[in-house]
Amino acid sequence: MQNLVINLSNKFYEKKSKPAELSVKQKKIAQVMHEFKEGDLHSGKSKNSVTNPKLAIAFALSEADGLSTEKKK
Repeated sequence: MQNLVINLSNKFYEKKSKPAELSVKQKKIAQVMHEFKEGDLHSGKSKNSVTNPKLAIAFALSEADGLSTEKKK
């Protein structure tokens, strides 16, 4: 009986962590992967959508790297 009381009381004192904010690169990667899942991701100017998930990841990473190399004003 005492173990049950201790286990129940510990649940009330657990700290819940706040979700961490995403960086600009992580947001861009999430956006590109969402486009891939919806079927809206296209390679270049072609009308064909990307169907390979590894290719979608490559696009997402390359677009995210482009964000850091832009000149800051």
